[in-house]
Amino acid sequence: MVDTDVRLENLLGAVALAIQDRVRPAIEATVGQRGAAAAALVHLASYPGESIEQLCRVLRVSQPGTVAIVDRLVTAGLVERRPGPDRRTHALHVTEAGTVAADQILAERRRPLTQLLASLAPDERAHLRSALEKLVAGLASDRPQARTVCRLCDRDACCSGPGCPLDHTVSDGKR
Repeated sequence: MVDTDVRLENLLGAVALAIQDRVRPAIEATVGQRGAAAAALVHLASYPGESIEQLCRVLRVSQPGTVAIVDRLVTAGLVERRPGPDRRTHALHVTEAGTVAADQILAERRRPLTQLLASLAPDERAHLRSALEKLVAGLASDRPQARTVCRLCDRDACCSGPGCPLDHTVSDGKR
């Protein structure tokens, strides 16, 4: 007989992998780039003016890797560099096309998730929502961790209703 916690962990792992397998190709096709480009674009749409260094920490990508991602987004016309607070930095902003692409990324991310949830009855969805809010709340204990967890989040969807499960990490009033 299999330990029920081991079974639960295995089921959760299978669902997590299946979600990743469905979401990644959809969002990468939307932005026309692989890897962290979609997350960078969605994040910058919510946090305009961030620097490469700030984006590095959110994406958990090296500085040269983040520069390469930003270079590709700039070349695609989705992000622009503007003067930063000092001569050494640039403030990163999504363009109008970048905003459209970020919205499309979130829509493409949502599509396979909607399909997956369709197999659940409304009461099952309510129970899952409650359990997931607890799980998400435990994914970060400070704001930098929360920004990494939420790098590809639909902030409008998450912050409506009872609020973001990671609000406990906000100390300065900024999401």
